[in-house]
Amino acid sequence: MQTDLVAALDIGGTKIAGALVDRRGRLLVRAVRPTPAREDGATVMAAVTAVLAELTATAEWPAARAIGIGSAGPVDASAGTVSPVNVPGWRDFPLVEEVRGAVPGGLPVALVGDGVAMTAAEHWLGAARGRANALCMVVSTGVGGGLVIDGRPHPGPTGNAGHIGHISVDLDGDLCPCGGRGCVEGLASGPNIARRALEGGWRPGPDGDVSAAAVAAAARAGDPVARASFDRAAQALAAGIAATAALVEIEVAVIGGGVAKAGDVLFGPLRRALRDYATLSFVRELAVLPAEMGTDAGLVGAAASAMRLLDSRGEEAVLPG
Repeated sequence: MQTDLVAALDIGGTKIAGALVDRRGRLLVRAVRPTPAREDGATVMAAVTAVLAELTATAEWPAARAIGIGSAGPVDASAGTVSPVNVPGWRDFPLVEEVRGAVPGGLPVALVGDGVAMTAAEHWLGAARGRANALCMVVSTGVGGGLVIDGRPHPGPTGNAGHIGHISVDLDGDLCPCGGRGCVEGLASGPNIARRALEGGWRPGPDGDVSAAAVAAAARAGDPVARASFDRAAQALAAGIAATAALVEIEVAVIGGGVAKAGDVLFGPLRRALRDYATLSFVRELAVLPAEMGTDAGLVGAAASAMRLLDSRGEEAVLPG
């Protein structure tokens, strides 16, 4: 039997995933449920409880020493609550308390935002490994992120530090669901890339696919409207990355999520736009890299947060990074 495991939860607007993870970052047991994002808070929590029930029923569970949660945000790690923009039934929802009560043993629970979890994973085992200062981003249905500062993930007091998706890059831009205007997310998320292409006259193929992936395929094939939509997204990302680099002197920006799968359709214009925004001497050499951890990033990063919690309590743990 494996010893010294942690449990991890990755909670998003589409799915709730769970795993038991060892000290090398290997996911030994998995469970997943769709997120009933439009239902009431109790129904969403029932899906989380079902994932936890699968994990606790395994032979490996007795070796679990802590639970890490990476959740769509905002989160408040100090209060143990979450208020995901894309899960309206959870507002100041006491997730840490609910999770702790759903499993035997009274295990300690660590909570971070999903962008911070992805960052912890990329710094431990992925594209930011060995980097002292980094920004890691998830560009998908939304845009999230997290920071590595002085060689360690920096979640901030509430677990939301590095949330680049809600930096304003267009002062007179559209109203964002967060309440701000002209946010990076409103220009660079997958749904907004697709929306802008459709508004510009792009039309999907016979399959009717209107996703950002379909826009990326059209852009790759030379469609000018599809390319323009990705160029605008890249410009917004470049502005946000450059602002972050000027503030905290990151050396690398790692980008993952579904939109990043567009490859050069996104990274080409992003690197070109970054030359226009990252102009100060100490940010000119900033590298932009694709993420390496894929869909497991949230779980691996949540596990890393659980290991750090054990370390902070003076318990023996092999820490990532």
